[in-house]
Amino acid sequence: MSTNTPAHPAWVRHCFSDNYAQARQKFIAAAGKAGARLEHHVLDNGPLGAQGEPLATDVALWGDPDARSLLIVTSGVHGAEGFCGSGCQVAWLEDEPAMSLARRQGVAVLLIHAVNPYGFSHLCRVNEDNIDLNRNFIDFGRLTDNPGYAELHDLLLPETWPPTPDNEKAIAQYIAAHGRTAFHQAISTGQSAFPDGLFFSGTAPSWSNRTLRGILRQHGAGRSRIAWIDVHTGLGRFGHGEKIHGGLPGATENLRDTRAIWGADVVAAWEGESASRQVVGHAIGALFDECPQAHGVGIAMEYGTRHDADFNVLRASHWLRRYPGRSTPEQQAQIRQTQFEASYVNDDEWHGMITGQFRTAVIQACLGLGR
Repeated sequence: MSTNTPAHPAWVRHCFSDNYAQARQKFIAAAGKAGARLEHHVLDNGPLGAQGEPLATDVALWGDPDARSLLIVTSGVHGAEGFCGSGCQVAWLEDEPAMSLARRQGVAVLLIHAVNPYGFSHLCRVNEDNIDLNRNFIDFGRLTDNPGYAELHDLLLPETWPPTPDNEKAIAQYIAAHGRTAFHQAISTGQSAFPDGLFFSGTAPSWSNRTLRGILRQHGAGRSRIAWIDVHTGLGRFGHGEKIHGGLPGATENLRDTRAIWGADVVAAWEGESASRQVVGHAIGALFDECPQAHGVGIAMEYGTRHDADFNVLRASHWLRRYPGRSTPEQQAQIRQTQFEASYVNDDEWHGMITGQFRTAVIQACLGLGR
């Protein structure tokens, strides 16, 4: 068997990277080799990467630029989760049979690499302003309070880490008083009052929000059908890719259309079926704002790692940011490494599971769009 085929472990391993700078280099090289049209959106006047490198969202448009059908694939909305999505994007750009299918189906493919380049490079979920991008695509003229989170904020991010027994006891008392569902709802819904807190929505559209919307307007104009795969990691069983409906809550017709493309196993958080909780403000929602002329469907492809929903991993990452002077270099490195491992598994078995399911999802999308 040739080592340059989608079934070979060495080829699959080559698609993935050890850091953001390497991932960006591989993506640009693969896109250029595949004949895609490249553009670069640099995070100007912002922070640099962990290695002092410039940060950018790179875009590759492959196929007929005037095609009526468009498939979008995004990576790195949640920063460090981009290691998985980037590898999937590079794998597709080097998969000639899959590209040939898209060409025959008349589907153009738009690959958006590192939507949140800061988090990708610095091994965290959030962007340069501590914003969770999947809480940032909202109507900022209608911000609402989250009193549940306000009550929990200082408990979730205490002055010392690891949490003390008293801290854990106080959280347990909140759960006993309000219920575990209310506890999770208060945290994961999103909040705009604590810029150093968890799931911060921001108070205005972030750079990544504005950049992504501009990309959608530019490349989505004139399309009649658009499908979107947004790659995420960290929830669910090891290596399993859960397909989560990206439409608006309660959009039963859109859910039906999404399942017509990706299968009956597409789950909807608003139906209580998903490993993910229902949130407002996710990136895929921008599709319906910026490309209203198109029939749009989308999924978040959520791959399980070795740290299924370990909430303390997220707490530690945010604690490090809230109290930068209270940790040792060794503790900083350990927290970042744990966040990395919660987002990505660097072994051939996991790589193969990820790319196989991703390839299937892309083929399903191309077949559905080309009908």
